[in-house]
Amino acid sequence: MVKNVGELDAYGRIVCGLTLLGIGIMGSSKTLSFLGSMKVAEGVTRFCPMLYLLGKDTLDWDKKLEKHVEILAEEPSEGL
Repeated sequence: MVKNVGELDAYGRIVCGLTLLGIGIMGSSKTLSFLGSMKVAEGVTRFCPMLYLLGKDTLDWDKKLEKHVEILAEEPSEGL
């Protein structure tokens, strides 16, 4: 299976999925529990079927974030 979910996106899916799963369990909602478990599974496997069907991925988000952090680290901070 091809990975199409970046690392940052995967962490977000796991956190949101666990939140939805907890809310679903507390409220006895099968729908929220199912959606939450699907998001957790997407985050763990780093594969999203909807992104696959759309032909997209979020793998480049990690690279863009690293470049942005490097640029911010190179800028001199004022006031020191």
